[in-house]
Amino acid sequence: MHSAAKYVLYWMIANRRVTHNFALDRAIEHCRELKKPLVIFEALRCGYEWASDRMHRFVIDGMADNAAACAKAGVTYFPYVEPKPGDGQGLLETLAGEACVVVTDEYPCFFLPRMVEAAAKKLKVRLEAVDSCGMLPLRATERIFTTAHSFRRFLQKTLPNHLGEAPEAAQFKKADGLGGAKIAPEILKKWRMADPKVLAGEGGSLANFPIDHAVAPSPIRGGETTARRRMKQFFEIGFPHYGTQRNEPEKAGQSGLSPYLHFGFISTHEIFEAIAKREKWTPAKLAVRAHGSREGWWNMSANAEGFLDELITWREVGYNFSSHSDKYGDYDSLPDWAKKTLREHARDERQHLYSLEELEAGQTYDALWNAAQMQLVREGWIHNYLRMLWGKKILEWSRSPKDALRALIQLNNKYGLDGRDPNSYSGIFWCLGRYDRAWGPERAIFGKIRYMSSENTARKVRVKNYVKKYAPGK
Repeated sequence: MHSAAKYVLYWMIANRRVTHNFALDRAIEHCRELKKPLVIFEALRCGYEWASDRMHRFVIDGMADNAAACAKAGVTYFPYVEPKPGDGQGLLETLAGEACVVVTDEYPCFFLPRMVEAAAKKLKVRLEAVDSCGMLPLRATERIFTTAHSFRRFLQKTLPNHLGEAPEAAQFKKADGLGGAKIAPEILKKWRMADPKVLAGEGGSLANFPIDHAVAPSPIRGGETTARRRMKQFFEIGFPHYGTQRNEPEKAGQSGLSPYLHFGFISTHEIFEAIAKREKWTPAKLAVRAHGSREGWWNMSANAEGFLDELITWREVGYNFSSHSDKYGDYDSLPDWAKKTLREHARDERQHLYSLEELEAGQTYDALWNAAQMQLVREGWIHNYLRMLWGKKILEWSRSPKDALRALIQLNNKYGLDGRDPNSYSGIFWCLGRYDRAWGPERAIFGKIRYMSSENTARKVRVKNYVKKYAPGK
């Protein structure tokens, strides 16, 4: 710690919340040990890929929540929304120049790992990246798991050792000693804090930012407050029927939490604690043997076990992949069997071929697929069961599997609030065979890749009103 050090700096980049946050816990630990106040610095670049009104608005909703929480606790908070690419250059280094130590979030996807690595080379003070991504620490695994079953079995063996390690539920309840940090006036003059009008979401407040204004804000609001409200709503309405209704597009069976998890507005620990409380569950109820099955290990209700398998197994298997490899978005990362069967059927005749522009506009012959695409375009997400169908049909309608992958990534990351995430890459690549096995009978185009059709989907679940609601042009 140098003599000019004035504060501990928490550079918030992925865990965009002030509760249930291991990184914030670590920053506060430094504050207590060094007897220095806290500065939370949360920035939003404008030059990131797929930057748009939608993504900006969702992140800025969270900034508004953080600003209010920090003001209430008396903690210094610096929200910065970059006016144009490059304007924010040097800001982190300058803030760090007056810091004892810098703590940030570890996040193994998108541009964030490269950004943190670049910062570590420039800063003249200690930089710590703290993992608060999920229930299982990223470094608890030493390899990439290729199936959900193998990862689930590993979880069942390993996770019990970590269930007692939870972040503080309300870090600011005892905020004494954390407040009082001052940011130098020359810093605030050169890099102005986010305009209150921008934070408040006033009409037209994003108009001057050089981002994609064609991707409009979602009707789904961002931020920690909305995330917690959404979780409570799910527990009241969807959770009691999760086992029977989660695949029904016309029911409220989905949690809708994936965008909030992606942007770090809510922690898996908080969601897990809420479920454990509802189930009156303790770790003593865990099954003794790790069997890798989806049910029976937690010894909770069927609804709870089904949801936890999505929240922990299927979400964190994606984090497992991206934490060990930066090739999570590469075609060559598919399993060998999948690449082989797709290669063998690459020249199969396609009855329908659609350009990226036609797909984006929902201009196909398939009314159910068009509706799913329009839900993505309008709201920023697709019902999870239909998302699988959505991906499979793009494979069927593309000139090659690699073209299909490019379209899937582009559409999902451009419009999806939960895109650009390890979990969403898992979903995209599952459509092409990742985490799956070879299926029969072998089909044209798909080969041994699991097949789905709109006709079969419509026979399994009700979609008539869904199609009517999200039809293009509505």
